[in-house]
Amino acid sequence: MISVTPIEFASPDWRKHTAAFPGRTIYQHPAWMAFVAETQHATPVVAELHEGNSRLGYFTGLLFHRFGIKVLGSPFPGWSTAYMGFLLEDGVSRTEAMAAVMKFAFYELGCAHVECMDRNLSVEEADRSGLPYNLYTSFEVDVRPEEKQILANMSREKRTNLRKAEKNGLFVEESTDEKFADDYYAQLCEVFHHQGLAPTYSLARVRALIRHMLPTGNLLLLRVRDRSGRCIATNISFGEQKRGYVWGAASLREHQILRPNELIFWHTFRYWKARGAEFIDLTGNADYKARYGAYRIYLPWFQKSKYPLLAQLRNSARELVRMKQRIQGKLGTPQPLPSSGLRPPSSAQSPHLTNP
Repeated sequence: MISVTPIEFASPDWRKHTAAFPGRTIYQHPAWMAFVAETQHATPVVAELHEGNSRLGYFTGLLFHRFGIKVLGSPFPGWSTAYMGFLLEDGVSRTEAMAAVMKFAFYELGCAHVECMDRNLSVEEADRSGLPYNLYTSFEVDVRPEEKQILANMSREKRTNLRKAEKNGLFVEESTDEKFADDYYAQLCEVFHHQGLAPTYSLARVRALIRHMLPTGNLLLLRVRDRSGRCIATNISFGEQKRGYVWGAASLREHQILRPNELIFWHTFRYWKARGAEFIDLTGNADYKARYGAYRIYLPWFQKSKYPLLAQLRNSARELVRMKQRIQGKLGTPQPLPSSGLRPPSSAQSPHLTNP
């Protein structure tokens, strides 16, 4: 039987041991967890999994309260965060680990609701486990082939637009300056405005993300500038081990005819490929992503409540937040939604991205 033992988030042993642990996602990085802890007013939870005297691996998540209810998320909707879950040794059952963590959350942490999504746990395993889950869908690009083949995997339209961007004199700039967050967020607000929606997070969240992640070396901030030097598109992505992750993208509508989006995504692919990435996760379900040579991936997002009514409340809160987003958008109020912690993955992050 798998046992779960909490350890200190600041533990140097945990940080050192997991730094090169195969399969670690960017969302399990200590800096990312610190970012989520700050912006969601949550407490990091790190636990060691054992069977007898054998250490099987680790669990990562965050603990928070909503409406007087204690919740463990790994991750939780509204955090702009995807796969967390486990770092396990080969051969360890992830569904057994999931069941052990849920028991730990309910009976030792005193939680009333738990959510968890693990990048390496398949839908088939989830079905066999009998644990309740919803299906999370994203798109991923295989960047292991040579660049010529990666381009060939894109649609003809995307390849044509990439050439147009270069002919139009656009160029990509890698950034580390503090003003990047302002440029990105202004463009994001325009994206939402044209969709009749309000932004789903604040400028403060973007600034916090950059502040926490820039020192790690895992963050890539990109601008596309036109011939006059004006910033007309932005992109935020991360890399960890063999995967890159596109977190956010936005562009000015009036300049999309110059095709900055294709140029900035191509630069992102090449950048992370050169640093050892084999796959680029485009983070979310939108059909246009297939035109970048991406394919769909399906992952179980486990959700379990101690009391059945909580699941109904969560779904009701989701619909209320969506309604508020539409109303604010129609009224022209670009304020970000409050961080209720009860919002599901949004389909309106930008024309290029969906974030959990």
